[in-house]
Amino acid sequence: MRKIIYLLTKNPWKILAAKKSFSKYNLELKMLDEKYEEIQADTSLEIARHAAVSVSKKLKLPVIREDHSLFINELGFPGPYTKYIESRLSAEKLITLLKEDRKGYFEIAAVYAEPNGLIKEFVFRVPIKISKVIRGTRGNWNRVLMLENSSKTFAESTEEENLDVWNKNFEEIAKFLIQKNEKENTIIYCT
Repeated sequence: MRKIIYLLTKNPWKILAAKKSFSKYNLELKMLDEKYEEIQADTSLEIARHAAVSVSKKLKLPVIREDHSLFINELGFPGPYTKYIESRLSAEKLITLLKEDRKGYFEIAAVYAEPNGLIKEFVFRVPIKISKVIRGTRGNWNRVLMLENSSKTFAESTEEENLDVWNKNFEEIAKFLIQKNEKENTIIYCT
């Protein structure tokens, strides 16, 4: 029996991160560009779960969906509303809002769902800090957000430099699929 695994995304960097993890296990990945209802929820996990489960059931395919949220300690937001808040709050304004605590984290959630109802959830955090000055030219908040142990903002870094930070869930999903394959004696083939 042959299975193809699909990553529900239009983001080429998510595909690159996932492929880097899956290639270690001789698994390849296929991007799935499918329209779906993107819900508003309090956690990235809820958002990823809803998308993965609904698309998996609709298309009768095994699907992975990843979503992330940014939490800034001093502000207590934006959480899963990062894209919305970032589109309305400049990096310059963000800097002025932060008085003392310039730390936070990304919550990265990924869900693997099968049409038979199997759901496997993965969540981890990436600690970050916020620069006091704008550096780089790409994006809005990317010009002030930095990995906790980095001296570069995301705008100053290449996506490739940070792939290992973002692909932890994909690594865990690949391991899960290999273990599942061994138990079921099924060949999982991802293209």
